[in-house]
Order: sequence, then C-alpha cells, then structure tokens
Amino acid sequence: MEVDEQRALVESLREQWRILWRTRFDDRVRAEGIASQFYPDLLVDKGQVIIATRDYKPLSFHEILETYFPLPMADVVDPSPSRGGVGKFIREFIRRQGAGRRKRLFPPKPKGGGNQQLKKGGRGWLHIRE
Repeated sequence: MEVDEQRALVESLREQWRILWRTRFDDRVRAEGIASQFYPDLLVDKGQVIIATRDYKPLSFHEILETYFPLPMADVVDPSPSRGGVGKFIREFIRRQGAGRRKRLFPPKPKGGGNQQLKKGGRGWLHIRE
C-alpha cells in the first residue's frame, strides 16, 4: 500500500467515523447511542450499540485503525493522547506556562480585617436572652 492510498483510506475512515457519531440514534430510555446505518469499513452494523453509560467499552478509532494497519503505523496516524501527541503537549507545556504567568500578573489579594470589632461583642449572631 502506498502512502497516498494509506492517506486516502485514513481520511475515508475518519469521514465515516464523523458521520457515525453525527447520525447515531440516542435512546434516552436505555441511555445508549445506537448506529443508524451500516458501516462496513468501521466494522459497525446497523443497530449496534456504540456508546452506553454503564459497563460498556465504547468504540475506538485507534482499534479500527489497528485492523487496517500494523500497530506502529496506527500510532503514527492516530496517537493516543496519553502517550503523546498535540493534546499531551498542550497539557504539559503550554498550559503550565500560562498558569505561572497569570499568577505573576495579579497582585495578591488583601487579607481580611482581623482587627475589626466583633459583632455583638464576640457572642455571635444569635439573639439569645440571658
């Protein structure tokens, strides 16, 4: 398989993946998403549960790519966010820099007045007759 054919296959799979998630039927009674069409390239049948709320492993685009390509090639095409990729880079490097910079821009908040007179002479807010 040539590089151009691989790119075309991956783009075709991604487009079908987007269509699958856009056109799914949401069953609100059973709290699950159901495929509304047959997608032979994605190995999904019409009426198959693609997402559910309890004890269900949802479909993974990475697993679908592994059926078409060997594992190292699938990692190159669709890297997992936990292993690496753009998302992990943004989480680890860009967001950390922004958080430190924001803290330095604003002065510290003034602390509350501990020297003020207490309400009701320190007895609190309750109106108790003694």
